[in-house]
Amino acid sequence: MKYAVVIEKAESNFSAFVLDLPGCVATGSSIQEVEEQIREAIEFHIEGTLQDGDAIPLPSRTIAERVLLVPTLLML
Repeated sequence: MKYAVVIEKAESNFSAFVLDLPGCVATGSSIQEVEEQIREAIEFHIEGTLQDGDAIPLPSRTIAERVLLVPTLLML
C-alpha cells in the first residue's frame, strides 16, 4: 500500500504525518531525513497494528483529494 504523507516546513526542521495512520509522525532536519524517518514510522506503526490484532487501515483518499487539502505531499 502507498500512503500519502504530509510534509510541513517548521522553523528549524520538517515534520511529516500520515492522515490514514493516526499517531504516525516523524521529524527531521531535512526533507530527505524526514522521508527516511516517516518510512520507519509507517513500518513501526503497521507492525504494532498487526501485533495488536487490528486491521491495517487502507488509504482513504486519492492524492488529488489530498493535494487540495495540503501544500506538500509525497508518495511513500
